[in-house]
Amino acid sequence: MTGVLALQGDFAAHGRALDSIGEPWGEVRTTEDLANCTRLIIPGGESTTLGILLQLAGLDAAIGARFQSGMPIWGTCMGMILLAKEIEGSDQFRFGLLDVAVRRNAFGAQVFSFEQGFAMKPFDSPVHGVFIRAPIVTRCGDGVEPLAVVDEKIVAVRSEKILGTSFHPELTEDIRIHEFFLKF
Repeated sequence: MTGVLALQGDFAAHGRALDSIGEPWGEVRTTEDLANCTRLIIPGGESTTLGILLQLAGLDAAIGARFQSGMPIWGTCMGMILLAKEIEGSDQFRFGLLDVAVRRNAFGAQVFSFEQGFAMKPFDSPVHGVFIRAPIVTRCGDGVEPLAVVDEKIVAVRSEKILGTSFHPELTEDIRIHEFFLKF
């Protein structure tokens, strides 16, 4: 079963995408919920707030431990920020599991949110992304592969068992990225 972190953010949109492809999923709010999952999606939302909630729920250490034991994780937008090793200009909570540096709100404030099609590995046709106060990857460490670039900015990466996207595929009808993650 795929878990979707449900402490904050639009976790229900990921659930609808998983439903559309027949993938069993559950909301993750406790360490017990996490124990029932084989993979985890961390949705978009507000990263500072979620960092505090993760620590209060004990999920900060539990998610890190599950990743170390092989559980794949996908972070969208805020989720990618929390997975990053470095967040430019911030000492907020992060898992530090993905060897990248990210810049929050790299395309500007919410008023500058946009939708755009772009090329993304491994897909043969463009994907459609929704960018809402989206971060970008400014540095990729060893073993991190950029998967997509928009306006010369890295917006999707993969590192073995981690997928990071700065955009929200769950807000579109394109379920290919969800299907891609399920193969990790």
